[in-house]
Amino acid sequence: MKKITFSVVFLLMGTLLFAQQSNNKIHLNSLGFLPKQKKEATVTVISSTFVVKDALTNKSVFSGKTTGPYYQKDVNQQVWIVDFSNLKKEGKYYIELPDGERSIDFPINTDVYRDPFRVSMLGFYLWRCGTAVHAEYNGNIFSHAACHLEDGYDDYIGNKGHQRDGVGGWHDAGDYGKYIVNTGITLGVLFMTWEHFQPVIQHVSFIPDSKNELPDFLEELKWEMNWVLKMQYPDGSGRVSHKLTRTHFSPFVMPEFDKEKRYFTEWSSAATASFVAITAKASQIFAPYDKAFSEKCLSAARLSYGYLKQHPEEKPFVQGDFQTGGYQSKDTDDKLWAAAEMWNATGEKEFLTDFERQISAMNFVVDENWDWGNVFNLGVFSYLLSKRKGKDKNIEQKLHQNTLKVADGIVAKSAKDVYCRPFERYYWGCNGTVARLTINLFVANKLKPNEKYKNAAYDTVAHLFGRNYYNRSYVTGLGLNPPMNPHDRRCGADNIVEPWPGYLVGGGHSAIDWIDKEESYSHNEIAINWQASLVFALAWALQ
Repeated sequence: MKKITFSVVFLLMGTLLFAQQSNNKIHLNSLGFLPKQKKEATVTVISSTFVVKDALTNKSVFSGKTTGPYYQKDVNQQVWIVDFSNLKKEGKYYIELPDGERSIDFPINTDVYRDPFRVSMLGFYLWRCGTAVHAEYNGNIFSHAACHLEDGYDDYIGNKGHQRDGVGGWHDAGDYGKYIVNTGITLGVLFMTWEHFQPVIQHVSFIPDSKNELPDFLEELKWEMNWVLKMQYPDGSGRVSHKLTRTHFSPFVMPEFDKEKRYFTEWSSAATASFVAITAKASQIFAPYDKAFSEKCLSAARLSYGYLKQHPEEKPFVQGDFQTGGYQSKDTDDKLWAAAEMWNATGEKEFLTDFERQISAMNFVVDENWDWGNVFNLGVFSYLLSKRKGKDKNIEQKLHQNTLKVADGIVAKSAKDVYCRPFERYYWGCNGTVARLTINLFVANKLKPNEKYKNAAYDTVAHLFGRNYYNRSYVTGLGLNPPMNPHDRRCGADNIVEPWPGYLVGGGHSAIDWIDKEESYSHNEIAINWQASLVFALAWALQ
């Protein structure tokens, strides 16, 4: 009887806490803050002053005046801004307003982003296909048995009934398909993360029972790369299958129970060019650790690049019998990126000439709104940050200017938004784009260091973890009141209340319409390309 009473009381306390969190008028980064970083919160109740108190002693440690009010039409709110950036002492705190309104407790210390980075990378491990996975998080065991061990069949590339090895890689999103174009931007961003933040991420462990032959980060990327290499046609042409999936999406079952045949699809020029870019990049990243693998990647890249040069016409992907993700896009952006990575990998003038010819024809494009269908930025950033000599100074200067111009626009939009969202558009997966803008900011900061770029990146992370209209984290298992019902087959089939941890959900189609519902894939799906952007943002915050 006592046990039942305790359970009821605990449930009621949890309900009350949820209500307090949901109705809280102080919106801030629920992960916390680094001692020296910018620290702000958005307040949605009239207040001219605030105090910050020690969460253990309830003593005031900082006080100040709010700024505002500021009105923003898309959220239809009047808000005030709290700035406590000058509070640098490590500890646990909360903000209190004159009317007694109190924020959640939040830490200030040098490790606030370390565990979120680890958990976000754990998400990639838990996405593994072709093997069993098993990890404990917050008292729950998240696991599935080895799956999709018959990947895949060659029926759609002219060899009906023939099965060959396509086992491995990551499940792409909330479904169990594997797609080269989306893998391209994902690995491109993750390789860039390693390239620039290796000192702070190389010792972060997240793979259970790792053999430690490589740093966990690289071990995880190699798991995906081993599958990528299997996507070249077996005829030696260099063509690359666009995807490996069943013809229709699977029901909401655990991956080991998804037994329908899965097929290598026909090739596309976008997928083949994306393949070139990531294999060329992999050859650079893995060279210090595994020379044979590095050479294998570069050889595969050369083969596919050669095919594209001999067959320059665009070859689109046609869905045909397939209803799984199309990831259909033009190939010009992928080809540009491929040329940049081939030049970086080899130093050969042919590839530099190809890149500079293409980017000149594209009017030196640098984009704010980019994703799997538009990876020009990955090519541009690879070129700009390369230490190789021989670049055309005029092209380099124009790309430099355009990169700074776009980044300055991102900073301005972040500063104008009451929740520091650096992007004005909303659509399926826009949270991934929001996170990805930290890459633009990072490159701008490399080209012309300025704290405004890093501060805007901190604000972007803060927005994703609670400083937003909903006063909630957008990442499962992390931060304040995180999503509980992502559109993900494992979460829907495993009979565990808590969702699989560390995943950024897609977000709303307007400032105020996001819903935490499993069936709403356009609001609440998870995907590897969005996840990679989150990982990059958190890795930069670790520095």
